[in-house]
Amino acid sequence: MKLDYSSLKDESLLTLTDFSCGPAMNLLNRKGLYKILWAKDRDTTIIVDGYRLQIKKNQVAFCTPLNIVEMEKDAGLTAVIFNREFYCIRDHDTEVSCQGFLFFGSSLPPVITLCEKDVASFEAMFLILREEFETKDHIQGEMLRSILKRLLIKATRLIKIENSEEDIPKPQYDMVRQYHLLVEQNFREKHQVADYAEMLFKSPKTLSNLFKKSGDKSPLKVINERIVLEAKRLLFYSDKTAEEIGYEVGFSEPAHFSKFFKNQVGSPPSTFKKQFKESL
Repeated sequence: MKLDYSSLKDESLLTLTDFSCGPAMNLLNRKGLYKILWAKDRDTTIIVDGYRLQIKKNQVAFCTPLNIVEMEKDAGLTAVIFNREFYCIRDHDTEVSCQGFLFFGSSLPPVITLCEKDVASFEAMFLILREEFETKDHIQGEMLRSILKRLLIKATRLIKIENSEEDIPKPQYDMVRQYHLLVEQNFREKHQVADYAEMLFKSPKTLSNLFKKSGDKSPLKVINERIVLEAKRLLFYSDKTAEEIGYEVGFSEPAHFSKFFKNQVGSPPSTFKKQFKESL
């Protein structure tokens, strides 16, 4: 199954698929796509940024355009795939509030678990989505967008419950989200919590206390994990040297990058890349 909506006017794209055909699998190699992956029928395993990610039955994973996703054909996933032109997560954050939680809030794709009631809700939304692909008229795009927004809002509520963030006052909740987004936008140039605290008009100590209260990892760990993730992607999927990668993620001295990477991962970049290739 591969159902597509596209618009030549604004180059928008939305696809509903189960990856049972070649053209659907080709979407994994296409840049700029968000992916909502639901293990609807069984447990499955995919590779994200070089690492195996197990998605159990009735779990849903959320991948950004930055995530490099690999899987076998007929992996047992039902997916909604869309680009920024169809629905811009950043520009419409006030509508769904999923930035920093479903997308761009973690070094690994967030995964939510659906209870029986949630499964029924998701099945209903996916059924409506599938039916809407059959209606070709001038408002089809808006109808599909409204269903996608409903899906994102539902998932955002679930991830807040799973992370116990529904008990956090909204201003603090928004502060955590905003921090994650600022790290995503600036991690190559800004490596210190104080840099982001200044941008948020808060002290580093205030941010640390807020993250501790929310149950999130520390603000510094958020920065370090994002730098490491980018470095690993470049090690896995590019021919750049460790020195070049260090410069790309904001280190002026190769030795400083190598020391940082070893402290975070346990081995220097060159050794890590060699071990990764051998594991494959």
